Amino acid sequence: MTASRFSTDVYAQRLRAAAAAAADAGLAGLVITPGYDLRYLVGSRGQTFERLTALVLPAAGEPTMVVPRLELASLKESAVTELALAVRDWVDGDDPYRVVSDALGRGRDEHEGNTAPAATAVTDSMPALHLLPLADVLGVVPVVATDVLRRLRMIKDPAEIDALCKAGAAIDRVHARVPEFLVPGRTEADVAADIAESIVAEGHSEVAFIIVGSGPHGADPHHECSDRELRAGDIVVVDIGGPYEPGYNSDSTRTYSIGEPDPEVARRYAVLQRAQQAAVEAVRPGVTAEQVDAVARDVLAAEGLADAFVHRTGHGIGLSVHEEPYIVAGNDLPLEAGMAFSVEPGIYFPGQWGARIEDIVVVTADGALPVNNRPHELVVVPAGPGAAG
Repeated sequence: MTASRFSTDVYAQRLRAAAAAAADAGLAGLVITPGYDLRYLVGSRGQTFERLTALVLPAAGEPTMVVPRLELASLKESAVTELALAVRDWVDGDDPYRVVSDALGRGRDEHEGNTAPAATAVTDSMPALHLLPLADVLGVVPVVATDVLRRLRMIKDPAEIDALCKAGAAIDRVHARVPEFLVPGRTEADVAADIAESIVAEGHSEVAFIIVGSGPHGADPHHECSDRELRAGDIVVVDIGGPYEPGYNSDSTRTYSIGEPDPEVARRYAVLQRAQQAAVEAVRPGVTAEQVDAVARDVLAAEGLADAFVHRTGHGIGLSVHEEPYIVAGNDLPLEAGMAFSVEPGIYFPGQWGARIEDIVVVTADGALPVNNRPHELVVVPAGPGAAG
């Protein structure tokens, strides 16, 4: 494996699986523009511009990269060369959408007298400026490839699981340093800056997000950070993550107390800890996503905290921080070995405080493999001498 992508064999297998999935769905093929799907299939980190770049993957036939000539150099960062994929470059004045149609085999179908438009699927991130002219050339509006690729993306292969484990270990090392940053008098923004530096220092390529929610800000699940100064007695929610090479994300939340917590805070937090542990223990093949959500919710409800849990229990993770499967009521998807997602119940009391515990887990043959292994207890940080109450 290089520093930026997996082995050629991994991508070759993904291309074969995607083509087979397209054939099973009765599609002529897939057209994948830059984004997470293209990165998944060939390791390309290319971006979408006004000139079309696309992987054309026929259900029957060889894949082709369609790329502007001036963007040819960008393919060197992907696995396209090692995979020996056909490359069709084009220059301004050419019709790249006709090149895509030909690569899908449309020209051959018309020559053979089969003029009925064939269904084609495109990645859901394809811009309209490419979708509309492509539909015009194909003679039919493409469908979204999400349903074709979702299972491939949801079931992580061994290389992806290894990447997620490394990302999880890296963000654990950052959380181990968080207590030293939580000093009364410092602002949430000060703490976030230290965490950002640590995320990169621990091997992430960049910071995806940082939440430092102190005191009443902890009751906002999507608070980021502010100029509020930390105080003795604050409960602080720290939710952090980012991509770790080759681009798989970490995401972990721990909750801290500056000084010893109020007994009622400690009691409620202990209930949350039981809820998170019960949900992790419920994870195994065959259990549905909504059942895992219900386990966490039921523990909180039994202690009168149902209304304090205001979001889903988890989300899938991989190249994207949020992807399928979603661990939420109404999702009857059975879990399968290789799925990876967060388990992150939280409790929130507007104007007062909040708490959340989050681990990423991978479904195994008989349970769940957590990739995060920091303690789940409320971490008590010394308030320090002279700290304001």
